[in-house]
Amino acid sequence: MERSASVIARWLEAGDRADVDAFDALMHADVVIHAPRGLSTDSREAEKKVWLDALAAMPDLQHEVQEVVVEAETEMARVVVTGTLIRDFAGVRADGRSFRMDQAVICHLRDGKITEAWEIADVGSLVEQVT
Repeated sequence: MERSASVIARWLEAGDRADVDAFDALMHADVVIHAPRGLSTDSREAEKKVWLDALAAMPDLQHEVQEVVVEAETEMARVVVTGTLIRDFAGVRADGRSFRMDQAVICHLRDGKITEAWEIADVGSLVEQVT
């Protein structure tokens, strides 16, 4: 599968652009996102808010999809996340430093939309870089 066709890639790209309305076509209304640092959500609307809060704290946030693996209705992606933390976010104090963090994203799909996702991120590396 081409990365651009991946639901994960389209979700992350839309989020980076602050186009959270695009999430309507990418995730079910009752989607569950498991994320570190208290950022888990249990609805599409809650996930939109997390992304907008993240972008307020890291306006240059970028998710670069390195690899996508698809098996039936499951997508997995290896991602590099970069940004500059200018506001406190998810319990991490901001000091204006940039970071680069590895992330893995695993999504279960139904009818081409995300029903549940797990974000596994090297948050320890992020904290070391920005504090």
